[in-house]
Amino acid sequence: MIPFDFEYYKPSSVREAVLWFQQLQVQRKNPMYFSGGTEIITWARRNSIQPGAVIDLKAIPECGVIGFHQDRLILGSCVSLSVLSSANPFPLLSVTALGVADQTARNQITLGGNICGKIHFRETVLPLLMSDSRVILAGEKGAREVSIHEVFLHQIKLEKGEFIVQILIEREYLSLPFFHVKKRQIGNVGYPLVTMAALKKDERTRTAYSGVCVFPFRSIEIDQALNDATIPLTNRIEQAIGKLPAPVVTNEEGSAAYREYVLKQTMAEAVITLEGR
Repeated sequence: MIPFDFEYYKPSSVREAVLWFQQLQVQRKNPMYFSGGTEIITWARRNSIQPGAVIDLKAIPECGVIGFHQDRLILGSCVSLSVLSSANPFPLLSVTALGVADQTARNQITLGGNICGKIHFRETVLPLLMSDSRVILAGEKGAREVSIHEVFLHQIKLEKGEFIVQILIEREYLSLPFFHVKKRQIGNVGYPLVTMAALKKDERTRTAYSGVCVFPFRSIEIDQALNDATIPLTNRIEQAIGKLPAPVVTNEEGSAAYREYVLKQTMAEAVITLEGR
């Protein structure tokens, strides 16, 4: 149960959503955009957030799209992870989405919600970073299209009142050889020690990670180290580990030392798998 009252709005267009946000902001209602809502509900139940109003984006047609326009895949931000994995337009993204939470939760968690969440895993962003995706944003200044790298560095960085409308991915990335693994301490339950996604483009491996640091990331420096075929793989991995963008996490799932060991093994699996394809 959420221990406070709030107003609920469900706009049917991008413009209406933006206008509602502006008006509610003027009224000091501390509005929040809502797509899947799983995190908002969790944080609200804990009294960690107290929005006076929520704006549900799921009735906006552009936010529910899965389709192609010319040579780009278009994914609406309110597409649930279950629908996304079932449609399977981008196999690496589908596999990654299937690793998030359980089926019941994936029925509610949306692509945009996962990317914008506070929980530090946010695994669905990994394929988007590696495929140099584009993002359609809407806000007070209108709509704009930007690179995922412009608005996602460790976490989403949007202007006040902006929200993600769609993700755009070039068709060439959809059928590339890929690798994905989510390693947990025990079985298939619980948060990961390491989630790694990788794909091979132009004979080079691109990688991205979640669970290793307190944020998901892709590192060009790590990729450069892993692709240096002039030195043995063990040396490449040691160099890659030295390029991590933040300290390795220690938590109830595992110590930093154990997580680093798992990461090294996972890097080796990914490189061996993709270099042979």
